[in-house]
Amino acid sequence: MADFGFNDHHQNEVINYMRFARSKRLLRLKTIDSCFQDLKDSRLVEETFTVDEVADMLDGLQVVVRGEVEMELINTAHTNVLLLRQLFSQAEKFYLRLQTDISELENRELLEQVAEFEKTDFKSNSKANQESSKPKLAPLNEGGVSELLNKEISRLQEENDKLKSRLRTLESQAMSALDEKTKAERALKDLQKIQGDQQELCNLEDTVAAMQADFEKSLNANAVSQKELQDNLVSAKHDLLRVQEQLSLAEKELEKKFQQTAAYRNMKEILSKKNDQIKDLRKRLQRYESDE
Repeated sequence: MADFGFNDHHQNEVINYMRFARSKRLLRLKTIDSCFQDLKDSRLVEETFTVDEVADMLDGLQVVVRGEVEMELINTAHTNVLLLRQLFSQAEKFYLRLQTDISELENRELLEQVAEFEKTDFKSNSKANQESSKPKLAPLNEGGVSELLNKEISRLQEENDKLKSRLRTLESQAMSALDEKTKAERALKDLQKIQGDQQELCNLEDTVAAMQADFEKSLNANAVSQKELQDNLVSAKHDLLRVQEQLSLAEKELEKKFQQTAAYRNMKEILSKKNDQIKDLRKRLQRYESDE
């Protein structure tokens, strides 16, 4: 269906809106008819009226009808605003920037085509009759906006596919880079651990070297001290021998001097007598034991 330059779905949407507008218009017309009928039923009860009475009735009717018409126009304008809002909102989802040409809204030729389309559409009740009887309207925009929009949508879809492919490539590269980064971080941690172990090993080697140096120093000091002790011991032994020798000489000298004293001679004489007595006692004891 090429009506209005739209596809079948959009053509149906236009028809639905025209039916909605027509139903609202018919309802408002019925309201206006009821205003006239109310005037007839309430005021036209006499056979004759003065000019002032007729003018008064017409003024009242004018106010009522004017209010109804104004309300219908305002409601129609607001309804069209809501319709445009829906269209613009849907177009924004596809990143389209719609533009309106106000001058085309007063194009008499197009308005007559729309009127004829509406008149033909509402004559038939069946969809088949509608398709065969209603005239084909020329596109509202001769520039082929629908074709341009389709081309733009196709271009955007193609560009979107390219961007998706590029995004997948970038994601793959990002994952590879992330894996490389993870491997590099792991290798860096291992290297830092090895460096830490090497540093700890160096510290241990330094500690062992220091302890070895202290041990050798202590060993040397002990060797010197041991040598000094040995020397002191030898010297002490020599001194001890010398003192013992001097003591022995002193004892001999003392004994010699003591033997030369009267006390020593008396004690020696007493000891000699005692020995003789002991010998005599032993002899006597032996004779006594023999007698028994």
